Amino acid sequence: MVGRDAIERAMSQNIAIRPPTLADRAEWSALYSAYAGFYGVAQTEEMRARVWGWLMDPSHEVEGRLAVLERRVVGLAHFRPFARPLMAGTGGFLDDLYVTPEARGSGAAEALIRAVEAEGRARGWGVIRWITAEDNARARTLYDRVADSTRWVTYDLKL
Repeated sequence: MVGRDAIERAMSQNIAIRPPTLADRAEWSALYSAYAGFYGVAQTEEMRARVWGWLMDPSHEVEGRLAVLERRVVGLAHFRPFARPLMAGTGGFLDDLYVTPEARGSGAAEALIRAVEAEGRARGWGVIRWITAEDNARARTLYDRVADSTRWVTYDLKL
């Protein structure tokens, strides 16, 4: 099974997946800033502080997981539930997934996805959904292996 292989590979690389703690703020901020830069999103410290506040607030819908390799935070995932009225159920949306360039290929990204998958299964979600840039070829290689590409096209109505 692919999921089990990813977990075994991550364990062999000593990758731990866990929720963020207050002590992770600086490492998380550097990662999230790099993620924003990867997608060309102008992000301020105030924006990162707001998202960090969400992650630290147990009543907020956004949650996070960190990938830790050799005592360094090398990856992050942010996710949240979403209602699926047509299916009369709930799904999970993986909003952000990022692994440092040095840790790519280590199994950290797949381990983060599998951790979110495990949360979704435990919560009774019917699907984990995410989007990525069409030209994000390296990530899409992983995504095509662990999930099904859909026929749906995404639109943004800017407000």
